[in-house]
This record gives sequence, C-alpha cells and structure tokens, in this order.
Amino acid sequence: MAHARFWKLAAAAATSVLLATSAATAEDSLDASAFQKIIKNQMSAFASGNAKAAFSFATNSLQQRFQNPELFMEMVRQGYQPVYHPKSVTFGQSKMTKLGPTQEVYVTGPKGKNWLALYSFEQQDDGTWRISGCYLTTSPGFSA
Repeated sequence: MAHARFWKLAAAAATSVLLATSAATAEDSLDASAFQKIIKNQMSAFASGNAKAAFSFATNSLQQRFQNPELFMEMVRQGYQPVYHPKSVTFGQSKMTKLGPTQEVYVTGPKGKNWLALYSFEQQDDGTWRISGCYLTTSPGFSA
C-alpha cells in the first residue's frame, strides 16, 4: 500500500512540475488535433482490446520498457482504468513544457470519478508523434 501511495504522489509531483513549466510562447505551434487524434485512437484500441494497436502509439522507449503489447495492455488495465475504460472524455489545453508537449484530457472513469490525464508526447525520428507518458491525478472540480 505504501508503494502504491508513493507512485501516486510521484505522479502528482510530476504533473505539478509539467504544469508549472509550461511555456506559453510555444503553445501556438502545437498541433493539438494531432495529439487528440493519437489519444482517441489509443483509447479506441483499449476499448476494442487491441493491444498491438494501443502499443503502437507509445514511444520506442516505452515499448522497450514494457517489451510487448500484452504487458503494456495489462499495465494500463491495472493502473490506468480511467483512460483504459473512460465513461467520458473532454480535451483540455495542449502545452509545451521543458519535457516536451503535453495534452490535458479530462476523463470520467468507470466508477464515475473525475480525473485529469496529462499525456506527454515525443517526436520520433520519422517526424510522427507518440505518447511518452500519462500522468493521472484526480480532478474533483471538473466533470468530463
């Protein structure tokens, strides 16, 4: 239980750092529609149980960490239920941070709880964008 609490606190701290370091001048050049399409496609893959497709939206480094689509899908199923099986989804702002572009996604999870999922992106060598991380925090003041 302490281990789970540590990871939740670490994710909250990382989210705070990402939000605090946003650079408004770079936000205009972000392609929010591309980030939103990637997230929608990955969520569709989760919903249909297509582990291979869901895995394809992750950066190469995430793919190496999780080794195969099934392990990745299981990690998302266990630790990211709000984005794995959302009741509703609303997109917030795209922001540039020191770590790269991020996309806010407000989701209502399967149990009706509201969450902010902050997706980070990394541009690949071929110019495409992939998801490099997702940080979940509760969002009591917003309903998706």
